Amino acid sequence: MMKKVFIAIVALCFSELYAQVTPRNILAKKYSQEQVKEALIPRSQYKPYPTTPAEWKKVVPDSILKAVIKAGEASLNYKFQPVSATVSLDFVRTGDRERHRGIAYNKRYALTDLLLAESVEDKGRFIEAILNGLWSICEESYWGVPAHISGTGLPDVENPVVDLFSAETAALLGLADYFVGAKLDAINPLVRKRIYYETNQRIFRPLLNHPDQYKWMSKTQPVNNWNPWIMSNWISATLMLEKDEARRAEMVHQSMLGLDLYLNGLGEDGGCDEGPSYWTAAGASVFDCLEMLGAATNNKVNIYDHPLIRNMGAYFYKVHIGGHYFVNFSDADPKLRPDGLLLYRFGKAINDPQMTSMGQWAVKQFPEVTLELNGHHRPRRIENLLTIRDLPASPPAYVPVRDAWLSDIEVLTARTSNGMFLATHGGHNAESHNHNDVGDFLLYAHGEPILIDAGRGNYTSRTFSPQRYDLWFTQSQHHNVPIVNGHGQKAGREFEASGVNSTISDKEAALNMNIAKAYPAEAGIDNWNRKVALNRQKNRLEITDKYTLNQKPGSIQQVFMTVCEVDASVPGTVVLTTPTKKSYVLHYDPKTWSATTELPSTDGMEYSSFKTKWDSHPVKRILLTNKSLKATDQFMFTVDAR
Repeated sequence: MMKKVFIAIVALCFSELYAQVTPRNILAKKYSQEQVKEALIPRSQYKPYPTTPAEWKKVVPDSILKAVIKAGEASLNYKFQPVSATVSLDFVRTGDRERHRGIAYNKRYALTDLLLAESVEDKGRFIEAILNGLWSICEESYWGVPAHISGTGLPDVENPVVDLFSAETAALLGLADYFVGAKLDAINPLVRKRIYYETNQRIFRPLLNHPDQYKWMSKTQPVNNWNPWIMSNWISATLMLEKDEARRAEMVHQSMLGLDLYLNGLGEDGGCDEGPSYWTAAGASVFDCLEMLGAATNNKVNIYDHPLIRNMGAYFYKVHIGGHYFVNFSDADPKLRPDGLLLYRFGKAINDPQMTSMGQWAVKQFPEVTLELNGHHRPRRIENLLTIRDLPASPPAYVPVRDAWLSDIEVLTARTSNGMFLATHGGHNAESHNHNDVGDFLLYAHGEPILIDAGRGNYTSRTFSPQRYDLWFTQSQHHNVPIVNGHGQKAGREFEASGVNSTISDKEAALNMNIAKAYPAEAGIDNWNRKVALNRQKNRLEITDKYTLNQKPGSIQQVFMTVCEVDASVPGTVVLTTPTKKSYVLHYDPKTWSATTELPSTDGMEYSSFKTKWDSHPVKRILLTNKSLKATDQFMFTVDAR
């Protein structure tokens, strides 16, 4: 049974975007292993980051350096706990991931703070705590999380599994060797020897010798964020730790070939079907890789001019709604604080003024992100420190794009001059981190959510298992799409939109699609043509559905999800009131529909995040139930300001 659950987890994590990949092999075609070896700066000369107080002071503001030291001081007395067997077994016993995360992640956070503080201050007062942290992590049986191994709960030390967080740990240990290696040798030379041994056993050997065992290294199916995220950490650890220059070049080149596999799975528009919050680990991790490769080869490895890389970067601002809100189809979160320093560097690298402008805006809008030196993607966070002084004193104004059509993932975004924003998509129900949501849409006004995709709940063992679609937030019945004869959409590549086309003009931005194939045969749908349009002239959302069923239906319902206050007391209208007391009206034909509302559950591990996800406003489902059932019909719903 455990093996079956693990297979389901893998299948859901790496569900296929398209039937085949495009073998661009951008890096492989441009750079041979020998070329990489010739270009690679030797390890003894590789100095990507400052290592002395004087070097740090030259490139990082004093206020930031003081914050780094303060963070290290807060971790001076941190107790590096072991990860017990009982904690490791939580996931298979109860589905819980939090206890293990609390111990493993916090150890790594503390070690990062201590390392940076010691490098910046260089007085030796953090080194004993660093020693204990490193030794504690080396003593762990597994550097990843129990959810990512084969359903056993406990790791098989004879078969180390490379996952996101084991790769992250390798990069962290590489940074430790780089920043305080000489000080560790002064204590005991066996420490650095242990760092290399463990990293070689757990990361380098599996990735060099058996990369094909991992779904995220598939050559025949698109892969998701795991690939570039792991490749970025493999590159970092290799550059820092591998002394054999021939092997170092081999691993760097193999990581480049691995990164090609992710790029091969993207469409030409560079869209991220996982959503913008996962883009920070996908497209942004591609940039992490390219940034490190450039720095390690004196910029001789450089593919920033490739249109795919430019489009992949531009995706992020094309799905920006406003403030901290982003388009959140699939498991993406509705809110995130953009890493402005990363966006600024990425934008400069691909010569995209819109991206650099967004980055500078984000730095001012979310200054606290600049000080977040801990968390995942540690090399990126160090690069952020080195970017602060590069920012222009008077940045240009950031103006979000008016429209975007991402044909590869069939996502349309559009806004009006009066503050309305629409996002809608076709696609299919086997996307990475999939929700059954073909034909779904979002509506915001003046930066506030009106009609929403509720987002994901907490990750547990059920989230990536055969029970995934028992969870309400993954079901089409809790997205802004129809329920037909009691049936929602089904999961699988064959459940898709067809005839998808977009139109964008000064009059309207619209997506037309037939969503019939997204439903099972039992729903009895021959055609369900949906048009989702943002009417710029009338400043309103228009949903037009025209359908043909194979017989008179037993029921048809339309779903609208919201976090607004809802008043459905007057037939024909549903008044949606935002937290700032702005009101919008969903209009429907009262002769055809009746309206009810309900609150989806927030009980249980998977749902508890919905108590706070939307600024503590409860998610509500509005159900319009058809009272005039016909085998063929057409109707329209509109939403406008009151």
